[in-house]
Amino acid sequence: MPPAPPEVNEAPHPGEGTPSQAGPTLARMCRNIRPLHNFAPPATEDEVAAAALQYVRKVSGSARPSQRNAAAFDRAVEEVAAATRRLLAELVTTQPPRDREVEAAKARARAAVRYGT
Repeated sequence: MPPAPPEVNEAPHPGEGTPSQAGPTLARMCRNIRPLHNFAPPATEDEVAAAALQYVRKVSGSARPSQRNAAAFDRAVEEVAAATRRLLAELVTTQPPRDREVEAAKARARAAVRYGT
C-alpha cells in the first residue's frame, strides 16, 4: 500500500486570501519562514540565512544539532541559503516590489485581530 499523502490544510497563510485562492498548504509549514521575493529593498543576506536555518531545523527536527551532526547541519544550512539566493536572483515578476513596512503593518493588524490585542 503506498504511503498516505501529506495532510493538507485549506486555510491560507496570512495574507494569501481565502482558502480557495490560496490552495492547499502543508498542515505543518514552519511559520517562521517568511516570503523573501519581490520586496523593496531586496532580502538581506541575514534574512536568507535565517530562512535557511529555519528550514533545516524543521527538516532535521532539531533546533540545535549534536556535536556529531553539527558539520552536516551547518553544511545543509549553507547549501539551502545558496539555493535560496539563486532562486531569488532568478525569479521574475510583473508585480511592483512590496514595501516591507506596509507588509509589516498588515501582519501586525492580522495578529491583533487573531489574538485580540
